Amino acid sequence: MTDTASDIRTQSRLLRWAPPGVRPYLTLARLDRPKPVMLLLYPCWWGLAMAPRPIGVEGAGFGWTDLWYAVLFGIGALVMRGAGCTVNDILDRDFDGRVARTRTRPIPSGAVSPTQAVLFLIAQLLVGFLILVQFNSTTVGLGIASLLVVFTYPLMKRITWWPQFFLGLAFNWGALVGWTAVTGGLALPSLILFAAGICWTLGYDTIYALQDIEDDARIGLKSTARLFGGATRRWVAGFYALTVLGIGAAGLLAGLAPLPFLVPLALAAAQLAWQVATLVPDRPADCLAKFNSNRWFGLLVLAGLVAGRAIA
Repeated sequence: MTDTASDIRTQSRLLRWAPPGVRPYLTLARLDRPKPVMLLLYPCWWGLAMAPRPIGVEGAGFGWTDLWYAVLFGIGALVMRGAGCTVNDILDRDFDGRVARTRTRPIPSGAVSPTQAVLFLIAQLLVGFLILVQFNSTTVGLGIASLLVVFTYPLMKRITWWPQFFLGLAFNWGALVGWTAVTGGLALPSLILFAAGICWTLGYDTIYALQDIEDDARIGLKSTARLFGGATRRWVAGFYALTVLGIGAAGLLAGLAPLPFLVPLALAAAQLAWQVATLVPDRPADCLAKFNSNRWFGLLVLAGLVAGRAIA
């Protein structure tokens, strides 16, 4: 595999329009590449859509409160994804300088100092906390607990072959938060949805990690892409199968109407199957394209959950 180009989108409209002094911070928060925010947001919306509504409060279906929560989750996902990326770049600044795809990021390139990055991180966390306190106490507690995973994930690639699992914990915590925002407590369907989301992340982030497999081997960083080697396609297929089965089981246990829920889920399963069947592991551009295509999977699952809950 050849080295990949810098992952900074210098042609991003946001970077072109922003004042020069602000651009490094936008890049640090990955606001030049907003699409992966959806991978953090979809589990929040999945939990929100799947949760049963209390009868008598805006009826048993969706209401204005759900729309407001969806907006809050959207803002929160954008902010917390930026905070997570900032933590990652602070902890990985020495490693990033030795990887072709990441050496031009703000901290290793010197555009932002580690101290400035920490101050920026604090500002993002404050905004995230202001959003979090709009929810009930259970959801607030879960949101605060997620910080432990967010702060430790970047270290996992140094000590375990399974850092993608810990990313899955962080990126799918929203499934629990979305559910409790409606119900005020956890239940079996939300836990199964959370586990299914972790499997989803294990699949798509293994694909993403294929881009850096040579650099990671050279500098001693671990990943499931390196661990699985030539069996990567089979492992990803297995994770994706567990994802679909888990989401299906969670939705049915939550009482969703089967037909409007399962038809979009079947289309979502076909999207994952396409990823596995057409993946070219030694072509970084293809790996990135497959990774990015997961936003369509997330949207199809959301459509099924919304339809299944609306008709239930």
